[in-house]
Amino acid sequence: MRMSHADMQNEALAGHLLDQYAGRIARSRRPYILGLSGLQGSGKSTLARVMKAQAEARGWATEVLSLDDFYYARSDREALARDVHPLLRSRGVPGTHEIELLLSVLAALPYASEKLPVTHPRFDKGRDTRFSPSRWPRTTRPPQLVIVEGWALGIRPQLQAALTRPVNELERKEDPDGSWRHWVNKQLRGYQPLWRKFDALIVLQAPSWEIVRRWRGEQEQYLLARHAPLAMDEAAMERFLAHFERLSRHALATLPALADTCVEYDDDRHVTGLSHG
Repeated sequence: MRMSHADMQNEALAGHLLDQYAGRIARSRRPYILGLSGLQGSGKSTLARVMKAQAEARGWATEVLSLDDFYYARSDREALARDVHPLLRSRGVPGTHEIELLLSVLAALPYASEKLPVTHPRFDKGRDTRFSPSRWPRTTRPPQLVIVEGWALGIRPQLQAALTRPVNELERKEDPDGSWRHWVNKQLRGYQPLWRKFDALIVLQAPSWEIVRRWRGEQEQYLLARHAPLAMDEAAMERFLAHFERLSRHALATLPALADTCVEYDDDRHVTGLSHG
């Protein structure tokens, strides 16, 4: 079976990235933690899987942790919606992840064993809540490499002045006083200890927010065609993405300067540039 262009590109990119960090991974006395940051639809989850397979072929025990798996359960987000702001019912923005749990998993992984297995949550996007703990992955040996993948990993809070004007209809109508976006921005402070755990940050840089919307919409069309539970039509998709627009634009503007490696893509997800800081 012939590999698609996307598959070949991911295989080559994964190999290059692992070569770039191989010396550091080999010398590290503890699990080497690579952050893999990319906006919706950028292919970060697929690339992380390919990197894991290639790393293990090199003899490096590897774990992949997805920020998405650490979303709060739906019942917890309902409480946030009631107590803080209705827009927090939707998963995604800072403040809807259990960052403390992710930090505790990273702290435990160097000591993983058969007697002390480390488990971490898995999130069921079809049901919009976590799988039961009995279905959580178990790690029984210390990994040499940990890849943490997620949207906007590494992002820093916006300046207060940047929060004044709404960026879209959702913010204009449903956050007219700015209380939601100010709360979300404040929550980002709690994510900085996680970013500091990364030994290196790889950023998958999309060309623009408009292209990110198109990529994410293509993913949803695929889910709709498969009649996936909770797959969104175009209107629902637009509303969902509006929650992310502010910080996605901020990420596009600021993350390349913070990255150890920046992978640039064109409109069709072809790699057009690769730079190491």
